[in-house]
Amino acid sequence: MSEAAAGPLAGVGIVITRPVRQAAGLAGQIAALGGKPLVFPSIVILPPRDRGPLDLALRQLALYSYAIFISANAVEYGVGDPAAWPEHLIAFAPGPGTAAALRAAGIPDVRVPKTTMDSDGLLALPEFADVASKSVVIFRGAGGRDVLRDALLARGARVVAQVDCYRRARPTASPEGLVEAWHDGRIDAMTITSSEGLGNLWAVLDGEGRRFFAATPSFVPHARIAERARAVGLAKVIVTPPADEGLLASLLEYFGHARS
Repeated sequence: MSEAAAGPLAGVGIVITRPVRQAAGLAGQIAALGGKPLVFPSIVILPPRDRGPLDLALRQLALYSYAIFISANAVEYGVGDPAAWPEHLIAFAPGPGTAAALRAAGIPDVRVPKTTMDSDGLLALPEFADVASKSVVIFRGAGGRDVLRDALLARGARVVAQVDCYRRARPTASPEGLVEAWHDGRIDAMTITSSEGLGNLWAVLDGEGRRFFAATPSFVPHARIAERARAVGLAKVIVTPPADEGLLASLLEYFGHARS
């Protein structure tokens, strides 16, 4: 038996529901711990239907004081040419995954929350305590929540522009393989990192698939996702610390206790 196969997650089948490109890192870490990752994206990420507003924002970056990237997808589709990034423009990310994506894209100085990894955490940063003279651009997905923009405007920010740089869609892949894996006993846990992805997955499953899903321990990194999960009927919801590190720590703790 290899070292990975004998790791602390040996033989544990864990479904990753992130979009394909964002799933690879977590899948690799699970496999390195001996687990068996199964990637089933519950959200498909597509370019915006109209790139005009995004292209305009990228041409006008010098007008802004702060740039907030809501997710790694926003980085992938919205960062543009890092060589054109103005020196004075400060980048913000809601968590370490998005911050790592920004650094990989060539934006090295990224600020992240020190409290919760979400809009509330961003708003708690000292840079956003007094924004009366600041112009802010928010790169996000189409249809995202307006909480951050509204809060910054209420604090007196001079301009808060929201730019839709990608859109989300329900997966078109059949969930047959997922249901088959449940039938075969190859799924021990689900990782759900988006309320929208949770809703998409629930929608594409039939009655049998939903019963399997509801009975499977689901690991979620935010209380808002947990609330949605319980509302649709998931029986075992574990709220983890943020980011991949939090998901992995909770998986290790849960399956370590399950085997003891």
